[in-house]
Amino acid sequence: MALIRYFAPQGQPVLVPITKPVTTIGRALGNDIHVPDRSVADHHAQIVFNGRDFQLEELDRQADILINGKKKRRARLVDGDRLTLGEANLVFSMFSEVSRQSREEQEADGSGSLVISEVGGLRKLHAFSERLMTTASVDELLETLLDAVVEFTGAKRGVVLLVDPEETQGTPRVRASRHVRREAIEDPQGQISDSIVRRVIDSKRPVIVSDALSDTTFGQSESVMALQLSSVMCAPLLSQGNVIGALYVANDEVKHLFERNQLEVLTIFAGQASLILQNAMLLNALRADKRKLEAELSDKRFGQIIGACPSMMEVFRKLTKVAATDIGVLITGETGTGKELIAREIHRRSNRERGPFITVNCGAIPENLIESEMFGHVKGAFTGAIASRPGKFQQADGGTLFLDEVGELTPALQVKLLRAIQERIVYRVGDSKPEKCDIRIVAATNRNLDEMIKTGEFREDLYYRLNVVNLWLPPLRDRGDDVFIIAKALLSKYADEMASTVRGYSPQALAAIKKYNWPGNIRQLENRIKKALVLCDQSLLAPDDMDLGPEAQEPIVPLEKAKEDFQRRYVLEVLERNNGNRTQTARDLGVDPRTIFRYLEKEQNPIPSGASGGAERDS
Repeated sequence: MALIRYFAPQGQPVLVPITKPVTTIGRALGNDIHVPDRSVADHHAQIVFNGRDFQLEELDRQADILINGKKKRRARLVDGDRLTLGEANLVFSMFSEVSRQSREEQEADGSGSLVISEVGGLRKLHAFSERLMTTASVDELLETLLDAVVEFTGAKRGVVLLVDPEETQGTPRVRASRHVRREAIEDPQGQISDSIVRRVIDSKRPVIVSDALSDTTFGQSESVMALQLSSVMCAPLLSQGNVIGALYVANDEVKHLFERNQLEVLTIFAGQASLILQNAMLLNALRADKRKLEAELSDKRFGQIIGACPSMMEVFRKLTKVAATDIGVLITGETGTGKELIAREIHRRSNRERGPFITVNCGAIPENLIESEMFGHVKGAFTGAIASRPGKFQQADGGTLFLDEVGELTPALQVKLLRAIQERIVYRVGDSKPEKCDIRIVAATNRNLDEMIKTGEFREDLYYRLNVVNLWLPPLRDRGDDVFIIAKALLSKYADEMASTVRGYSPQALAAIKKYNWPGNIRQLENRIKKALVLCDQSLLAPDDMDLGPEAQEPIVPLEKAKEDFQRRYVLEVLERNNGNRTQTARDLGVDPRTIFRYLEKEQNPIPSGASGGAERDS
C-alpha cells in the first residue's frame, strides 16, 4: 500500500498509509491526511486509487499543487514523487520510507524482529498489489491476500467476511477463508468469534486480543470459550465510511502472538481488501448496467437510431409508413440531431435497400462545381474536365439520393434540381443528351425553409416537391432520458474502439449531462465523449472530463423574468400567425391591445444582452 510522508516544520516526519479509494489532504481536521500549515487549503487535494494507479487531484481551484516542482491540477503519482501543497512538503512512496529504517533504530527500540516482520508484511502486500490487475477472479485475489496475511502474522486461521447491505441484521458472511469453514460465522460453536467480529463491525475500529480467554471484554463470550481462543486480530473493511465486512485472523495455540505493529499492518491489508471488493462491486455494477443498457437498447433502438421519447416515437411511426413508398421526405431539425441516420433508415426499410445510398452535402461543394457534382459532365465541358464523369444523380440510380443541407442550394441550381425531380431526367454539363434516373429523393436541412421562401431564397415549388412528408427531429435537450441512453451507448461504442479503461459515468456527470442544453445535439455529445475517453485517467467520467463544470450550466433566472420572456415570445408568435394584426392577436389572447403594443415596444427596444442574453437566444 502506498504511503505519504509529511515533513512537518517541527518534530518528526509523519508517515500516513493510504488505505482508502479516496484519501483527502488539507488543513481541516476532517481530512484523512491532516496538514496543519496555514498555506494549505482546508480541503486542498485528494488521492484517488482506481484499482491500478494513484492519482492526485485538486479540490480547491485556488490552492497551488506542485509535483516535482511543476504546477499540476491532476497527475498520476509514481514512487518518490515530491508533492508541494502551498508551502507544505510531502513525499509519495511505496513502503520505501519504512524499509529504510536503520538497523540502529530497530535495535534501539528493541523490536527489530517486529519491524522486519512489519516490513515483510508490507512487501508482501506490495507484491500482491501488483497482481491486482492481472487476476480476474475476486475470490482468488482474496484468498491470495489471506495467504499473505496468515503467513506474515503467524496465524492459524484467516477469513474475509462481508456484510449483506440488504439484510436488516447485517449478518457477516464468509467470502474467502483459510482453514475455516464458510459456515463458521453462523455457528457460535464454529471457528470464529462472532462477538469480536460484531464489535469490529459496530465500532468500525480494529481489535487485537492477546489472550481472549482472560480478556475482560470477550472472555465470557460463548464463542471465545468454546473455541478456547488465544490470539485474535480483526480489522473492518470500509467503503466510503460504511462497513462492508471484516478481515479476521486467529491462533488458538499461542498467547500474545500479535503486537500492535501487526494490527496496523493488518489494517492496511484490510484497506487493500476493501479496494478489491469495491472494484469488484463496481465491476459487477458496470456489468449489470451494461446488461440493462443492452436490454433498454433492444426496446429503444430503431435500426441505428436510439430513442424512446414521445416525439421520437412519432418520428419512427411516420418513418415506418413512408419508407415503403417513393414519396419525397424532408427531414428538418437542428444541426447534430441525426438527420442522416434517419435518411439511411428510410433507405434501409424501402424497396430500394439493395440499391445505392448516395449523400450530397449541398453546403460543402463550391458553387462553380455543384452542378457538375450533381449531374456529371462530359469530357472537355470545362477546363480540367479530362474525362466524362457521372454525377450523384446517375450514381444513385436505383437507390436513394440524400440531399443534406438542401437549404444551401443556389437559386439557379434549385431550378435544375426541380426539373430533375419532376422529369426524372438529367443533363450532364456540356451534353445535350438526357439521362433517365430512377431515384428517390430524401432531403434534410437545419434552416427554416418557410422563412427562406418568404425572402425569396428558396423556391416554393421545389419546397413542395421535397416536403411531401416532413420528419422533424427534436433537439437533444427536449428528449428527456434519451440523453442518458445515447450517452451510455456512445461511451460503450467508443471505449471499445479506443481500448479505453473508462467504463461509465459518475453520478455527477450524468446529472450534468441532463442539465446541459447541448446546442450541438448528439454530434456535440459524441465529440465530448471521444475527447473525455482520450484524456481521462479514471474509470468513471466526471463532469470536468466532458467540460460540463458549473460554468457550463445555463444560469437560473428569476421566475418572474422567465414568465415575462415566455409571454413575450408567445405574443410575438401569435402576432406572426395573424400577419401582424394586433387587434386580432389581442382578441385571440384575451388581453388588452395595449399589452400587444407593450411587447412590440420591448422587441423594438430590447433590454441589453447582458440582462437577457439567454432569453434572446432562445426566442
